[in-house]
Amino acid sequence: MTSSLLPITLADRAWEHPDVREALRARDIGAVFRHVQRYSGASQSRIATAVGMTQARVNEIINRRRTVSRLDVYERIAEGLTMPDDTRHLLGLAAGREQRTGNAAFDLAAFPEVVRVYSAQASAREEIQQRTRTAKELDILAVRGLGLIGLNDSMLRSHLARPDGRLRVRVLLLDPDGPALARRAAEIGESAESLASGVRLAEARLRELSTVCDIEVYRYAMLPTWRVIRTDDCMFVGAFDTGWEGHESATYKVMETPHGPLYRGYRRMVEAMVADAVRTV
Repeated sequence: MTSSLLPITLADRAWEHPDVREALRARDIGAVFRHVQRYSGASQSRIATAVGMTQARVNEIINRRRTVSRLDVYERIAEGLTMPDDTRHLLGLAAGREQRTGNAAFDLAAFPEVVRVYSAQASAREEIQQRTRTAKELDILAVRGLGLIGLNDSMLRSHLARPDGRLRVRVLLLDPDGPALARRAAEIGESAESLASGVRLAEARLRELSTVCDIEVYRYAMLPTWRVIRTDDCMFVGAFDTGWEGHESATYKVMETPHGPLYRGYRRMVEAMVADAVRTV
């Protein structure tokens, strides 16, 4: 099959752009096609081939001389543009190739800040690492953080160095001497001594990072609820609960938008915790 007959594939960041998502919610296919041209460089003829239309029809839609209203046409467009499931939802379509188990936590179309849901942190690992490599700021809210940044083979430790400036890193860890740690240890079936030792080990290893980044480490006292990794304007959010570690939780990718409450709410929470925490590094 020649490339002209293949569906068009856009980078995830293109589908996550607020203007693209607004166009999808409004079912403004002309605007969607214009964004596809912008992010992929595809011609009108190329779009027409991918979505099963004539070039003349695509031209009419782009120039607002014709609209799209039929569900089967939306489905054909979604297939031809290989839209991710959360993007299909904005058009009112069911999930496509990407099958998920269980019910959605909420209607993604109503919360455009949530642009992807991963089954666990491991599924988001590559994207978190990629964003960390280019970020200017990194915030981590964890319990002990060893798997994230505390050990040599942890997920983010090798991605912090910058050739053109230093990354600002803030890490919030659970106070190893506070009562919340004993409660959290009981929730996951671990001794308080073991969990506290893990936090102290993470702090010691994080001090070593001062040669490669601007690192700040804090101890917070409250029982952990949310697990947050923030890279500039993007957050990956999971939850702590009885019986599972934070990395085992479903992980929500939350993007900053002009009016959305989720990103701003989580950011506000992290800032408040930093203000009340004790800095140790």
